[in-house]
Amino acid sequence: MEWVELGVSLVLILAAAEYFTNGVEWVGEHFGLSEGVVGSVLAAVGTALPETILPLVAIALGHASGKEIGVGAILGAPFMLSTLAMFVVGVSVLVFARGGRRSREVQGDRRVLLQDLGYFLAMYTLAVVAGLYHAKWFKWTLAGVLAVGYAVYVLRHLRSPAERVEETEAVGEVRPLYLMRMLRRLRGGREEARLQPPAWASITQVAASLIGMVAGARVFVVGVDHIASGFHLPPLALALLIAPVATELPEKFNSVIWLRRRKDTLALGNITGAMVFQSTFPVTIGLLLTPWRLTGDALVSAIVALAAGAVLWLTLKVRGTLSARLLLGQGVLFAGYVAYVVSRL
Repeated sequence: MEWVELGVSLVLILAAAEYFTNGVEWVGEHFGLSEGVVGSVLAAVGTALPETILPLVAIALGHASGKEIGVGAILGAPFMLSTLAMFVVGVSVLVFARGGRRSREVQGDRRVLLQDLGYFLAMYTLAVVAGLYHAKWFKWTLAGVLAVGYAVYVLRHLRSPAERVEETEAVGEVRPLYLMRMLRRLRGGREEARLQPPAWASITQVAASLIGMVAGARVFVVGVDHIASGFHLPPLALALLIAPVATELPEKFNSVIWLRRRKDTLALGNITGAMVFQSTFPVTIGLLLTPWRLTGDALVSAIVALAAGAVLWLTLKVRGTLSARLLLGQGVLFAGYVAYVVSRL
């Protein structure tokens, strides 16, 4: 029964995240933001939101394992994005390169990707240090630094000349508002492509999707707690592996679509932008609301994520591109961590 509840909760979270992202993109359109910001910054934050909601709900429920599940959900996203998500990109590039349809090199804008990965490495390193050095003043100070750091990152992203590359690639990527499409179908009207929806509809869809995401997260946390107790599994490791793979990875398949269309900057930026977000705001939640002591499975996952990010940054710095084979190697890091966790059970 717990596995059924877990499956239902994940479907609800994913559906709510999809509706939230679609709604918040149209909210961005209403405020006159550029296509690049709508398609990259808002999309990255929107698809990363489940991993922010999950730890908040886990901690708020007050279960004995709630904080462990919360920390696992926080650490799992950067780990999965830097390893398994990059592996998916590598496989996609190899598939699309068959027959000469595209290069086996990912030709994303070097400045955009180096900035994203640089911020991720800096911010996540601070998060790991805070997990080893437990002074309360340091954690509270670092929480403020991470929040400011993400704000600076967004401002630099908006002002960067390279943002025009993402803006060009993002043109046409905002899909029609789902709520208006549903209302037109209920009325028996014909669906119109990318019709500008009213602001109230976009805001209503965002609010409703947030409620759905919180409800799904609550069922997920309870399910993980029951499964961990029933099978005598560590809640942190279970949440770390299940939460991001089930909630964030499906959203990153947008990158597969963009790779097929040879929109490489948008495809990788969708992942690296989420890596920056996940290394700042959710970590801030962990610093403020949990003991944030990284040992064992938690510490190893953070080190693997940093190592994977460093490999990507150094390769881009030296070669300027990322090869499909290198990205396949990121999957080996993910598999190695899974083997490590299984060996400790």
